[in-house]
Amino acid sequence: MNRTDYFVAFESLTDKETLTANLYYSGFEKAHDTYNAISAASDGKIYYVLSSDNHEVGGQMYVYDPENDSIRFLGDLTEICGEKDSKTIPQGKSHVRFYERDGKLYFSTHVGYYQSIDGMERLPETPPEGYGLYPGGHFLSYDLKTGQFEDLAKIQNGEGVVSMTMDRDRGQLYGITWPHGNFVHYDVDQKALRILGPISHGGEAGAPGQDFRSLCRSLFVDARNGKVYFSVAEGDIFCYDPETIAIRKLENVDLRLDYFGKYDPTRPGSMSYNWRKIFWHPTENVAYGVHGNSGYLFRFDPKSERIEIVERITSGPSKRSGMFDQFSYGYLGFQLGPDQETIYYLTGGPVYQDGKRVKGETQIAKGAAKGLENLHLITYNLPSQTYMDHGPIFYENGARPTYVNSIAVGADGSVYTLGRLEHDEKIIQGLIKIPNPFK
Repeated sequence: MNRTDYFVAFESLTDKETLTANLYYSGFEKAHDTYNAISAASDGKIYYVLSSDNHEVGGQMYVYDPENDSIRFLGDLTEICGEKDSKTIPQGKSHVRFYERDGKLYFSTHVGYYQSIDGMERLPETPPEGYGLYPGGHFLSYDLKTGQFEDLAKIQNGEGVVSMTMDRDRGQLYGITWPHGNFVHYDVDQKALRILGPISHGGEAGAPGQDFRSLCRSLFVDARNGKVYFSVAEGDIFCYDPETIAIRKLENVDLRLDYFGKYDPTRPGSMSYNWRKIFWHPTENVAYGVHGNSGYLFRFDPKSERIEIVERITSGPSKRSGMFDQFSYGYLGFQLGPDQETIYYLTGGPVYQDGKRVKGETQIAKGAAKGLENLHLITYNLPSQTYMDHGPIFYENGARPTYVNSIAVGADGSVYTLGRLEHDEKIIQGLIKIPNPFK
């Protein structure tokens, strides 16, 4: 179905406006689905990583320069980590945003090559012939001025880093490893790494129906005191205090809200009661998060231990259909814009054929699209409480961007993400640039 068909058949069910996105091939023929790993830096450029699910090649880091509309290759993650000749399962991903401090970008690496065990994607236990097991994720930095990478620390337990945040003021990195869900803390200035142990039963290494738990993909730091917050699948919220090196559960608040739906935290296929993405608001001194499956935006005040529902920020067609969107974990393309007032959110919208909503699978055992959907850009202005669905996004040839789970907003208001494209009759991932929706 092309764009014209979309309007003619379903005008009553969808928004009329659309956005046309520019698509960029970065030169990586094996680029696989990428999560989170794109950010705008103070030099005005967009930095991103394209993932690899191949055991012979690692993820690749690039930079896009809006001034001359060009892309430059920066490095292979495995080589950056000093493991080029190690013949081990490579550093296939970065699964986190870039955090800038004192002219450097901080990020981490993750495994991209999995092994199917009992029908689930697991950390490989039997590596390909001639290769060793995954050596563990790394914390890295990239100097914006010199272009030099620094390998800061390696997770010695052989797990990747699936989520990360940074306390820029105090120079602290925090993360959760995959698949067992260990909480990790790295002090940039002291060059000290702590692994504090698992935070959610067996994590995603656990047995479904028993100790399996989906792991939190987003943490935030309360800038006032440096404390770190994350959620778990049961809906509890935990706080890590780096001063006391202690993790505690908040007793007066949780995410088990009726609006978010009902989940069995022991079963794979959703993020359960976890928030999907969250960020600290620097002037309101609260966090704003989104629950993945339901698409509800909420405000969390860690001081008063209180959560308030703000708005459902799914697409307009999703609101009208009353259905959850198709990506089983929800969407990571959620960020506060440069004006510090507007939230940008890339989410799904239903596709209709012959007047009927195209339905996908009812349940899958991993983070993936359960069926075809449109990509919508949503903005929500906090001071005016204004929700806007800017409509579905299409490439110039009418195709839909799919598997979109990242976002960056440039200084000029352009929105960037990473999504699937067709190149040489193969489906890979590439950079997507969406024009400023307010112009």
